[in-house]
Amino acid sequence: MALEQEVMQKMKEAMKAKDSVALASLRSIKSEILKAKTASSSKEEIPEAEEWKLVQKLVKRRKDSADLYLEQDRKDLAEAELAEAKIIEQFLPAQLSEEEIDKEVKSVIEETGADSMKDMGKVMGMASQRLAGRADGKTISKIVKGNLS
Repeated sequence: MALEQEVMQKMKEAMKAKDSVALASLRSIKSEILKAKTASSSKEEIPEAEEWKLVQKLVKRRKDSADLYLEQDRKDLAEAELAEAKIIEQFLPAQLSEEEIDKEVKSVIEETGADSMKDMGKVMGMASQRLAGRADGKTISKIVKGNLS
């Protein structure tokens, strides 16, 4: 089932259950999908990798907001953001462990022939593309730096 249909189904369930947090989270996903469709000016489905990027961006946005709220000692707002992030995360594929990411990054380094930090952009581009939706960009970057330095 495409992400959009899955989100719509979950929205109906959230409305019936009167779950306002889930409903707000799902509406934000739906909104991002609609924005992506209008930006690409196609009424067709957006590619799965693109959907994962959208969802990952929403999760990252929520977690960053929660971190800011915690810095400002607003635990109540941080909890709400983290609750939304948890609901949105269910639409992402299973996340890879650091060992699995490291293995994938090492194969990318081998393929590209990278040997120094100068090649980080090339390695990051390929690794991010391969691991789209299954790994956080910050984690990929940390592992690439560790392997190239």
